[in-house]
Amino acid sequence: MGVNRAYSLRRDDFQRVWDSGKSWSHPLIIVRAAANGTGASRFGFVAGKKVGNAVRRNRTKRRLREAVRHRLAAIPPGWDIILISRAGAEQADLKAIDAAVENLLRRAHLIHNS
Repeated sequence: MGVNRAYSLRRDDFQRVWDSGKSWSHPLIIVRAAANGTGASRFGFVAGKKVGNAVRRNRTKRRLREAVRHRLAAIPPGWDIILISRAGAEQADLKAIDAAVENLLRRAHLIHNS
């Protein structure tokens, strides 16, 4: 079960989350989330030019997708979630990004302590 097109945000939904969603930040990543009123959670991944060139931005987004993929079953349906990479995330390893995603999703109450 991967993060595929069925779990991707469309442009108008992306803008709605960006404008009205609540955000949580970490030195490596920012998470913005808003309820979507559907039976599925959808995701968007952003890495701006401050992260680096296209290769670094794409690598960072792949790492974010991988960190979310491991948690798909734990994230309740009905959320639109955007993960935004910050400058410095391109130098972090997958373990650090994974821990940052876990931390932010817990703080946002999108996954629960077990």
